Amino acid sequence: MINGLWAIAAWGVICVGAARAELPQEIRIVTYNIHHGEGTDGKLDLERIAAVINAEKPDLVGLNEVDQGCARSQKIDEPAVLAKLTGMTHVFEKNIDHDGGKYGNAVLSRLPIVRHENHKLPSDYEGEQRGVLEVEVGDKDGESLLFLCTHLDYRPDDHERLASIETIENVVANSDGQPVILAGDLNATPESKVMETFAKSWGRSNSEPVATFPAAKPEKQIDYILFRPAAEWEVVETRVLDEAVASDHRGMMAVLRRKSSQPESPAKAN
Repeated sequence: MINGLWAIAAWGVICVGAARAELPQEIRIVTYNIHHGEGTDGKLDLERIAAVINAEKPDLVGLNEVDQGCARSQKIDEPAVLAKLTGMTHVFEKNIDHDGGKYGNAVLSRLPIVRHENHKLPSDYEGEQRGVLEVEVGDKDGESLLFLCTHLDYRPDDHERLASIETIENVVANSDGQPVILAGDLNATPESKVMETFAKSWGRSNSEPVATFPAAKPEKQIDYILFRPAAEWEVVETRVLDEAVASDHRGMMAVLRRKSSQPESPAKAN
């Protein structure tokens, strides 16, 4: 804060006096399962992951398979390192203790973070507890949106994934029309019952399937960027990121525009 001025160059927003965080009209999102930073070449390289992210200049990033203090990833605090390398703010929540550290989902944000909360997802099996990380960005007294990051169960039976959708729906049930974006590895193909269920209340950034896994030679889509209310968003751009080594998944990027935020056409002169 300098002389009552708050400038946010990345948004092109300048507020005078009391700072108010306005959401950008277009929001750039990346979803990326980073395989704890280990690439298909067996190398742990967070700078490589950060370079993939930085190339897209995102506002929000959802990261899956993130380590914090785990032996297999050299005890590195991966969320903090990636935040530093990208110049973004981070939120990390563990879903399980693993290899002497913590393992879960993370969000990187260029937008102000109002609050965050991790919600456990239902589990049918012993083993990996999963969660959905809810992050509210924007202005707590003004305009904000919810950004959810999750990584659903990988086993063949859809039951746990479908139960997880119910939990996610409950998380956003009280959003009172607030815009919501969900990003993550959903471990479901576009024609699955899981994605059919999501489609009842969520829009998808790609109308046709795009392959995201495995990274070296993608054969199927299991990573997604979803949004709701579906009718209030327009997809400006979406694509799979052209990086085959940094992780075992390809990242995915989408630019979403909120229709209600589009500037009105100038009134015609009488």
